[in-house]
Parts: sequence; C-alpha cells; structure tokens
Amino acid sequence: MPRRKKHVFDSHQPFHPTGIPADAHSYAGGFRMHNHFGSNLLHHARNVIVYLPPGYDQEHERRYPVLYMHDGQNLFDGDTAFIRGNDWKMGRTAEDLILAGKMEPIIIVGIWNTGVHRMDEYTPSVDGGVGQGGKLQVYGKFIVEELKPFIDGHYRTRPEQEFTGIGGSSLGGLAALLLGLHHSEVFSRVASVSPSLWWDNGVAYRLIQNLKRKPNVRIWLDMGTREHRSGIASLRLMRDLLVTYGWKLRSDLFCHEIRGARHTEGDWARRVGRILLKLYPKKRTRQM
Repeated sequence: MPRRKKHVFDSHQPFHPTGIPADAHSYAGGFRMHNHFGSNLLHHARNVIVYLPPGYDQEHERRYPVLYMHDGQNLFDGDTAFIRGNDWKMGRTAEDLILAGKMEPIIIVGIWNTGVHRMDEYTPSVDGGVGQGGKLQVYGKFIVEELKPFIDGHYRTRPEQEFTGIGGSSLGGLAALLLGLHHSEVFSRVASVSPSLWWDNGVAYRLIQNLKRKPNVRIWLDMGTREHRSGIASLRLMRDLLVTYGWKLRSDLFCHEIRGARHTEGDWARRVGRILLKLYPKKRTRQM
C-alpha cells in the first residue's frame, strides 16, 4: 500500500510563484501554482498549475467550466516544458479565443507529470515490451477523488459533469480517452491528442469494447500524418469503434488527421485552438 501522505487541501496553503510563466503579467487572466500537491492514493506529489480566464478576479459571482490537462508543465511555459522553449501556448491561445468571444471562459488545470512515473500513471496495463505501466486507474481516482474536490473547493468552478473535461497528448491522450469514458459521470468532454493507442497491443480498444452503453461524452480525437507508422491506421480504427457505439462524426466525435503534423509539442500547440473551440464553443444567445 502507498505510504499515507497529508493532502495539500489546507485553504490557507499559499500559492507559490515557482512554475508561474514569466510573462504571466501580460495575461488578462492569471495563474495560480500549487506545488507538491500530495495524495493518499499515489506515492508521488506533483505540481498543479491553474489558469484563470479574463474576468475571474472581477466577476465574483461567476462560475466556470474546467478542463483538466495531463503533462501540465508543457502547457503554458517554455521554461518548464519537456523540451525547453516548446510548450502548447495553451493559456495564450485560450485567452485570445475568450477575448474574441469565440470560446467560453474556462479554468484550465495543468497536472504536472512526475517524470519517470509518468508512463506508469498514464497507462491502464503493463506493456510487456516496455516493462512499465498499469497505474492509470489509481491516477484517475486521484484526479476524481482528490484533485477535483480541491479545485472545486478553492475556485469558482461549475463542478457538474456537463462542464468538466479532460485532455492530454501521447500517453496523456490515451489516459484522457480512457479516463473520460471510465469516469463519464465526472467528465463530458475529452481531448485525446495523438493518443498512444499502440500501448500493450492496443489494450485501449479492448477496454472500450467493454463499455455497456455509450456515455454522454464529447470527444476530440486526432493524429498527425507524420507520427509513428501505424498512427493513422490506429486513429481510424478507434474512430470506427466509437462510431459503432453510437458516437456521431462532427456531432459528438471530432476525428482529425492532421496533415504533415509530427508528435511534438509545437504541432499540438498549432491545433490547440481548434480543440478548445470544439470542446468549449461560445454559446450564442437566441435573439428575441
């Protein structure tokens, strides 16, 4: 059993500046950092960065949808990204879309990975060829039972399933897809970006075939044409499987083959705006 650790759930826990983007002052919104966020379920603490949209500190009664993202150090700041200088620019893109009135204002929660433990936490089973994996179920419980209650308790969220999403790329894309479907009572929107569907000989397909019914989940699913050799074939196979369960293309399943795109943070940055617009489009009010 994991050694019991104290939760970082103290309402007086300070926000630490470490990990905040250096250009945070230039945003209309803002960032908060929770360093060394502990867990009773996982051995390893992790940092959590929260992007708050424009107006959050002024509109004190307003509540916001939330998107939880894996690999949080890669989202907002090139200085913390896995490859220095190569981040998703997700905060900047979201803010531009919000200020342009194209996207609903949302809170984005970036969950940092824990380095060597990433592969274990983001995968549902041990891959014999890799010799790691299998802790996705526990990692998912951490998000649902520990992190989400903390975020809902400390920020003005809209905590209902209708307003809560999860996303990631590569192994994070695999994790987002499986957690979104397994915890469909919590998540209604999934961004599965360049998912590692090859993991453990395609275990994701077998797990999805165990679904008893189609959950009410809106899915973005994509792959670049210049990623690993079987990438597009695996994408099409997953697309077709989801369609057999009742998802409808261009309605609640948005599947894209991104021409010329590689498996890189820079390529994901170039399409993150499209992803956000599909998952959190601005709701138009009906004219009287």
